[in-house]
Amino acid sequence: MTNTSPRGYRHLGSYSDLVAVAGRFRPLAPSAPPGAETRRKAWDVLGFSFGDEQPLDLRSEGTWVADGVEGERLSWSVGYGPRTAALLLKPAGAKERLPGILALHDHGHFKFYGKEKIADGPEGPIPELAGFRDTYYGGRAFANLLAREGYAVLVPDCFLWGSRRFPLDVMPERELSLAEAVGRTLEQESAGPDIMRYNGAAYLHEHLVAKYCTLLGTNITAVVAYEDRVALNLLRARSDVLDERVGCIGLSGGGLRATTLRATYDDLAACVVAGMMNTYPELLDHCVAPHTWMLFPAGWGRKGDWPDLAASGAPAPLLVQYLLGDAQFTVAGMRGSDERMAESYAAAGAPHAYKGEFYPGPHRFDAPMQDAAFAWLRQNLQP
Repeated sequence: MTNTSPRGYRHLGSYSDLVAVAGRFRPLAPSAPPGAETRRKAWDVLGFSFGDEQPLDLRSEGTWVADGVEGERLSWSVGYGPRTAALLLKPAGAKERLPGILALHDHGHFKFYGKEKIADGPEGPIPELAGFRDTYYGGRAFANLLAREGYAVLVPDCFLWGSRRFPLDVMPERELSLAEAVGRTLEQESAGPDIMRYNGAAYLHEHLVAKYCTLLGTNITAVVAYEDRVALNLLRARSDVLDERVGCIGLSGGGLRATTLRATYDDLAACVVAGMMNTYPELLDHCVAPHTWMLFPAGWGRKGDWPDLAASGAPAPLLVQYLLGDAQFTVAGMRGSDERMAESYAAAGAPHAYKGEFYPGPHRFDAPMQDAAFAWLRQNLQP
């Protein structure tokens, strides 16, 4: 077949013309302005749910105080699979009700741990995560820093990570046989061989989980969004939290989770997305392969673009941080997202409620970015 596409795609090769043909059949990423209709469309794609979206069999499993932070280990059931483990962090000695933040861990192709990437429990930093934290978080447990800023911060594991990860013994033998080789490509040597092997296996296993979710009429993104809503409902119901002043924050896969939470949860007072925003058309080709299935929930591309999910809750405050040297995205796609969301917020009558920040350099949420996000949260959540 002759390639009639005006553009060739490295990962499609002789099938590059499929992009143009698909676009003639149904346009990719049509306009989806903020408001009830877009949120209904988002729910059509991301609307996996169970019961009243409340945690089941909630347990407190110990408390501690360290470095100005009072912590509590929590666990609950979301209705399926192993129990969700979480950390609840707040300023030591706080007696008043506090604004709340749901801190969302990243994807990172590092599923062995979840919440521990961004939060320290009573044992302190986990040595196997030191290299990962240094690369992506400036070596900081930003959830603990937020707690010291005056918030009640809930940091849960989610579907596929940490306490919610799949054990190796249920993964197919073919995935396990390739796990070490794949793990070596993830640049996680400081985590040690066992964790590298697990993360390699989990990288491959995500494809199988995506098949199961499709067979069950849903997708990984929707399942994770449901679990995040359960956690948010838990946080807002606490007697020590100001339920009308609760926001969320995350880098990369955590920013993805913040975006889908923003699109499916009405009572979210503020949202921070770091290093996870791009228009779909500009992702085509080399920016598809690096990403998780979570960025591509089946069906959303024919209803709207990725930034439309984040802007669907306008005029609720939204901060998006972009990284101009991020190899997982394109500058054109990030600039296009910024323009698209600014237009959406202007159309909603709240142009100043959206803020886009651009930083040089690679994929990360380092100290300067964290400090800027904390200042923005202070303006929008602190009484």
